[in-house]
Amino acid sequence: MKFKIAAVALSLGMSGFAFGAMAETIGIAMPTKSSARWIDDGNNMVKQFQEAGYETDLQYAEDDIPNQLAQVENMITKGVDVLVIAAIDGTTLSNALANAAAADIKVIAYDRLIRDTPDVDYYATFDNFQVGVQQANTVVQGLKERFPDVKPWNVELFGGSPDDNNAYFFYDGAMSVLQPMIDSGEIVIPSGQMGMDTVGTLRWDPATAQSRMDNLLSANYTDKEVHGVLSPYDGLSIGILSSLKGVGYGSGDLPMPIVSGQDSEVQSVKSIIAGEQYATIFKDTRKLAEVTVDMVNAMLEGEEPEINDTETYDNGVKVVPSYLLEPVAVDGSNWEEVLIGSGYYTEDQLK
Repeated sequence: MKFKIAAVALSLGMSGFAFGAMAETIGIAMPTKSSARWIDDGNNMVKQFQEAGYETDLQYAEDDIPNQLAQVENMITKGVDVLVIAAIDGTTLSNALANAAAADIKVIAYDRLIRDTPDVDYYATFDNFQVGVQQANTVVQGLKERFPDVKPWNVELFGGSPDDNNAYFFYDGAMSVLQPMIDSGEIVIPSGQMGMDTVGTLRWDPATAQSRMDNLLSANYTDKEVHGVLSPYDGLSIGILSSLKGVGYGSGDLPMPIVSGQDSEVQSVKSIIAGEQYATIFKDTRKLAEVTVDMVNAMLEGEEPEINDTETYDNGVKVVPSYLLEPVAVDGSNWEEVLIGSGYYTEDQLK
């Protein structure tokens, strides 16, 4: 554990000095404030780290890769004790983290895997493959409920940002459910657009998703209806829903397609309550912050943090020891119990 001298205090009537040790500082690098989810992550970590006696340096890079790199390098220069990084692009930090390792600064990858470097110690995240499985399951469940007499179901696929390692786990998890149904003919993809190289959405941008949905509808649905859309994130879901509503879905005799999501953002939960977005995946960022604080405590005390996965997350250089939390699927039947019952939101926030 590193100690920093906070003060040299002379006490009258006592010989010698009294030394105080300054609290260790945790550098927290978050990708953007454009998503409510990352604001919650930052706030939860600051609160829990400070309650545990640490000082914090929280920085947001607004999805600007050079900005995040500069922030991380600045934290290293200032001598933080541990870096917690949710990377914008998990492949761009190798040089900076080599500097961190040289300075004996431990590194935790937070929710997004940091790739192509040996200098990441642990990974705290959710079971991202399972997130994708749950997303696909909500789509299938919704299709059966809303379109029981329709076969095959017309579905379109959206992926997350290709520079975010998690996006591939979400997509692969979802396709583990959907591909057998595509193979059997229960589901068809009228656009033919499949695979992360085709359906990925750079920087998780809602406007990009809305524009792509517009194009899919005009090119493939002039004579048929879309029944479901696999969306990996609530921000994309809202863009997709805007596109669908723009051509009349959800009104008249055009039922709203089943649209999935992730992160349980307020706008999407309200959309679920209103019967538009079908489901989202809840990832309790309070628990993720708690796991991260526990990891930091253990490392700074010279102990091994608790982990539950030593196989899944190969970053190209090493398998990063990980702690995976379980996600929870949320829809119209359980949002109140899961989100309000857990204290994550208040009733007023979701009105």
